[in-house]
Amino acid sequence: MILETTSPQETQQLGKTIARICEPGDIILLQGTLGAGKTCLVQGMAEGLGIDGPVRSPTFILVNEHYGRHTLYHIDLYRLSSDVEIEALGLDEYFQGDGITVVEWAERAPFLFSFNHLSIMLEDCGESKRRIVLEGIGDRYKNLVHLVG
Repeated sequence: MILETTSPQETQQLGKTIARICEPGDIILLQGTLGAGKTCLVQGMAEGLGIDGPVRSPTFILVNEHYGRHTLYHIDLYRLSSDVEIEALGLDEYFQGDGITVVEWAERAPFLFSFNHLSIMLEDCGESKRRIVLEGIGDRYKNLVHLVG
């Protein structure tokens, strides 16, 4: 499914919509260049989950946990440059956890994501316009894409 948003608020609204239909154990992988709107989408998800407080990209921390209706595990792989560094994070705990896991810069670790997930590619088209491609890998996530549309 291909969507377009024309403002940060619309991108956040999409995040809210996605969060409302997510369940604990769901995995969402975000891809896109710097400034494409990945964190903006996660901010909307956090709002949709009833999470208070600021949601920032965990670029230097690598993993943030936010608590709301469901726990949101927000992971950022941007600063990691090798498979060894990524494997050392022990991300399996999050993927098999009781919250919703969102990974920014998922393209840096394709070896980790052979399981079912929702893939979201964000593309900056200029002037706050974003092209957003949602792809469900596995029946659960194909259904999520259908519900978003």
